[in-house]
Amino acid sequence: MGARQPGERRGPRGLTDARQAAVLAALAGVAVLGWVTAGDRMAGMDEGPGTDVGPLASYVSLWVVMIGAMMIPSAAPMVVVHSAVRRRRRSLGRGAGRGGSALFVGGYVSAWTAFGLVAYGLFELLRSLDVEALSWARDGRYAAAAVIAAAAAYQLSGLKDACLSKCRDPIGFVVASWRDGAAGAVRMGAEQGAWCAGCCWALMAVLFALGFMSIAWMAVVAGLIAAEKLLPSGRLAARAVALVLLVLAVSVAVAPATVPGLTIPGA
Repeated sequence: MGARQPGERRGPRGLTDARQAAVLAALAGVAVLGWVTAGDRMAGMDEGPGTDVGPLASYVSLWVVMIGAMMIPSAAPMVVVHSAVRRRRRSLGRGAGRGGSALFVGGYVSAWTAFGLVAYGLFELLRSLDVEALSWARDGRYAAAAVIAAAAAYQLSGLKDACLSKCRDPIGFVVASWRDGAAGAVRMGAEQGAWCAGCCWALMAVLFALGFMSIAWMAVVAGLIAAEKLLPSGRLAARAVALVLLVLAVSVAVAPATVPGLTIPGA
């Protein structure tokens, strides 16, 4: 068979590949925009552990930007599979409707936003208590180290493994959880976002512990999340992340000034 001639129509496979590439390109654009926006908004704001997260409206807008930057890249396989299954069901006349990738992503981000609101409430409650012992001048570094150590312990838990497995099996999740239509796409995205939050909440707590406005630690946490979701062995990656967090916890407690990228409060 000869090469496709100019003007010849693409077959279904070529059209599918092009659509998948378009979805990936859109997701990459969202992630890049998120990193650029986050970097601009966080510039000069990092005060290290205990950094003020700002008023609620500002926090929520920044949180959504951060989720776009940090989580969308590792969620891309899930979004692509959802888009492919939806197109296939529509081509077979199985009533997939018009619930597209944007709605799935919207549901995903909404679940993470709900988690972000809970995190905001807990963080502000802790700050309102004004416990002197938690100040960096007293035992603040030990408090930050304890949060990181707790995150390392969670990496080894059965719940972590269960949630991570839901994030690493796009085909299994999409087929088992399929719902038609726009509302179905949003619901599926929210369900996947909830599993993702269950998988990664402790790593996001590490970001709060080290400095919410730190673009450097934001990148580190995003890298750890991507590693355990995308590398061939998720369980092994999760254990490796636990080891990294344990070393980091000890370093923050014993010699915080030696931790690269960590802003020491009041320094």
